Amino acid sequence: MRSYLKSEIARAAGVSYRTFQRWLQQNRAILSEMGVMPRTQLIPAKAAQWICGQYGIDEREL
Repeated sequence: MRSYLKSEIARAAGVSYRTFQRWLQQNRAILSEMGVMPRTQLIPAKAAQWICGQYGIDEREL
């Protein structure tokens, strides 16, 4: 897995960017430990993998 833009992950999840932002807001503490801040656009690979697992996003669609 590589780093992804938030918009790419939102598209793979089938939700709007705004909805995806709300999802991430619910897990702000965990994501901040992985280096993802509210204004971060590029999600590191480890965080992207965690997000996909948490929300049931198929990594192959990214």
